Amino acid sequence: MIRATTLADTIEWLNDSCPGSATVDQVLSELCGRLIDHGVPLSYGGIYVRTLHPEIMGRRFVWRPDMPFETTSVGYDLFDDPEYRDSPIAWVFKTGQPLRRRLCDPDCPMDFTFLDRFRAAGATDLMISPLRYSSGEVHVAAWMTRRPGGFLEDAIETLRAVERPITRMTEIRTLKRVAINLLDTYVGGQAGGRILSGHIRRGDIEAIRAVIWLSDMRGFTARADRMPAADLVELLNRYFDCQVPTIREAGGEVLKFMGDGLLAIFPVGAQEEGAVCGAVLAAARRIEAAVAGADWGGHEAPGGVKFGVALHIGEVMYGNVGSTNRLDFTCIGPAVNLAARIEALSGEIGRTILASRAFAAHAPEGALTPLGAFSLKGVAAPQTVYGVD
Repeated sequence: MIRATTLADTIEWLNDSCPGSATVDQVLSELCGRLIDHGVPLSYGGIYVRTLHPEIMGRRFVWRPDMPFETTSVGYDLFDDPEYRDSPIAWVFKTGQPLRRRLCDPDCPMDFTFLDRFRAAGATDLMISPLRYSSGEVHVAAWMTRRPGGFLEDAIETLRAVERPITRMTEIRTLKRVAINLLDTYVGGQAGGRILSGHIRRGDIEAIRAVIWLSDMRGFTARADRMPAADLVELLNRYFDCQVPTIREAGGEVLKFMGDGLLAIFPVGAQEEGAVCGAVLAAARRIEAAVAGADWGGHEAPGGVKFGVALHIGEVMYGNVGSTNRLDFTCIGPAVNLAARIEALSGEIGRTILASRAFAAHAPEGALTPLGAFSLKGVAAPQTVYGVD
């Protein structure tokens, strides 16, 4: 690997958003290599960033020589860990102040957790710098050495010189990661990817073939009338927890929650109908069992929580619908309407899983049984509907 010959080259490389290094591990590995070439005897380089994600508080990127690069995502429960709360990293996050501990010095204060571990592992010097984003948020870079006597002053000056360009570079990459996280959380991964790639104009729609999943909870309106709001939200969250992970594992994209209703699609390629329909039906069976066996925290009605799901396959119009500056990335079309009518039928006939004739044609043989032809509101001809025995 060709290294920069001067510190100015490295600063320019960072300011130019690290061309040639697409991922954070590549960036930090390249940076640590450059710093070593500039006379900084690193044994550890770490970048700690917080993010916006409902489950992940932040990410840690760690470089060590002759060891695999380490990337770790940490949850919000880290804040409850006494060791973390008393660590030097947490202190820099909280205060926004730099921290240095010359561990090789017998008089070095061992006033944070982990310092004794660092010393026992051979570290002689620790330097932690706040990376202050333009928003005021503080993130962290940490450096250690095993050099006898710790970092020389020239090495400290080099690390300080790259602080600001590291901050700007990580801020740009963190903002992109936050955008991806938020889009994945609120509109789904596939829709989010389309939005980021430029599909943002009203009417920017394409026809795709997909399995359609529409489900809702039975008796939700009555529950909403009698339950405290906090209990109702807790019930909904537990109910959706029974569905969403399994839908996503089966390749589905959850497009929207509508009160207790859920709309998801499973895009289908030309030769994939049988495999996709089989996977979706298996997912529906697993979710049925999960809802039946879930702990509802005492919020369910007598007889437990019940739901209905309709499965259909067909062409949908997938993309942006709405007003000029308030859009929804969704799917529409006759196939979605038919799925909605079948889903409404599930409560009337007391069935959890219902499927259309089109879906049943691609499902595993014998997995679905015809229940008869039903007149559905807004659908011209009676439709044969299938169920699971």
